[in-house]
Parts: sequence; structure tokens; C-alpha cells
Amino acid sequence: MYRFLLTPRWIALHVVVLLVIPAFVLLGQWQFGRFEERSANSDLVTRNIESAPVPLETLVQPGRPAKESDRFKNVTVTGTYDPQQELVVRRRPQGGRPGYYVLTPLPIGGGHAVLVNRGWVKAGATADEYPAVPPPPTGEVTVTGRLRPSETEAGSGIRERSGLPPRQVLLINPASIGRSLPYPLLDGYVELTGQEPAGAAAPEPVTEPDVGAGGGLNLAYGVQWWLFIGIAIGGWVLLIRREVADRKAQESVPEPEEVRAD
Repeated sequence: MYRFLLTPRWIALHVVVLLVIPAFVLLGQWQFGRFEERSANSDLVTRNIESAPVPLETLVQPGRPAKESDRFKNVTVTGTYDPQQELVVRRRPQGGRPGYYVLTPLPIGGGHAVLVNRGWVKAGATADEYPAVPPPPTGEVTVTGRLRPSETEAGSGIRERSGLPPRQVLLINPASIGRSLPYPLLDGYVELTGQEPAGAAAPEPVTEPDVGAGGGLNLAYGVQWWLFIGIAIGGWVLLIRREVADRKAQESVPEPEEVRAD
């Protein structure tokens, strides 16, 4: 009754099912892995955003780079802005509007400085035109902000290039920016959320970080792939049972008797 399972057509079906099942298992495992990774990242970012501010020097020092695990932690740092070395960061839209981040060095004593992203300004009439930027406060200020690791081409998806207009950059990379400054920069940068004194005018604040959905879609996709395993096995069994039923039905039909001549 089951010899039909060894015919070429059915062998091909067995091979397809045996290939599909491990493929669906691997796809489900990959989605579950992405779920765990994104959920862990979302939890980390949420904890860091909600953390109490700590002095910047406890997280970043000369020769001690900013850690990925410390990104978005709230820090405080005191120094005096150097507007003469201020830069703007290109290709930073906000709220659907083209514009720039304003990057101002903040010397903090000890011969070092840290880059502060003071906020966002809208683009000028052309991409080569330096935008209108509110000046930073003069004198000593205490900055509160989120610690961000240095940007790289691999991490940001932005390709650095030469030939940009003066005082414009594409990546917030202290190692690269520091080559043209008269003082060394600490690694990473501070994304300003507040400062004392506040100053008469300021760029628009940078939008709050997106902590993500925690990988909920990846969890759903993983479950979906594993449900497909059951569908594939169920469909395979159903086809076999249907074939057996059809063959039994054919065998139960009586053969027509030969008509005898009188």
C-alpha cells in the first residue's frame, strides 16, 4: 500500500520537506536571537537614559574611550566653550527638515576638551553655506547631557569624504576632528540636554533617542517560522493520507464482469 512513497515524485516531495524543516528551524532561531539582542539593547538604552547624571570623567578619560554599554548615560561636565573651533555636522535631518548638528568643543581643564552637540539648526540656502548658529554662553558652564560613543562609517552608515566646506563634517569622530584642534579631545561626545547658565539663545534640542520596540516583531516572526514547520509536516502527512485513501478507494471498486454471449 505504501510503495508509492518510493516513486520519484514522492521522493522529491520527501526531499523538499526534509530541506524545508531545518531551514525554518534556523530562520526561527535567527529571529529569536534578534529578539534577544534588540530587547537587551532596548533595556540597556532605557536604563541609561533614566540614569542619574554622573561626572563625565568617571566614564571617559584620556586613553579610556567611551564604551558602547555607557551610551546615553547622563553625564555632567564643566568648562568653557570654544566657539572659534565650532563645527556643524551635515546630513542631520530632524522632524523631516534638513539641517545640521552644532558641535562645539568644551575645554575642561587638564589640557583636554570634549565635543558637545549643542543641538540642531536648519540648513541654509545652500549646502555649502554655513548655517545661522546661536552662539554658546560665554564663561564657565556646566553641561548636562547624554554620553555618545564616537561615530564611525561602519556604525553610522555615513561615509566620510574630503572636500567639504569649511567647518563642516559628516561624522562626529573626535579622533578625526581633533587633528585640527589645538588641544586633545576625549573620546565620544556629549549630547546636550541642559546647561547652566542656559544662554540667551540656543539651537533646537536634539530629539530623544529611540529605544526601539524591544524586538517584538522578531519574536512574532520566530514563532511564525516555527509554525510553518508544523504546517509543512501536517501538509506532508495529509498528502500521504489522501494518496492512501484514494488507492484504497480504487481497490474497493469491483471490476466489471465480462458480458457472456448466449
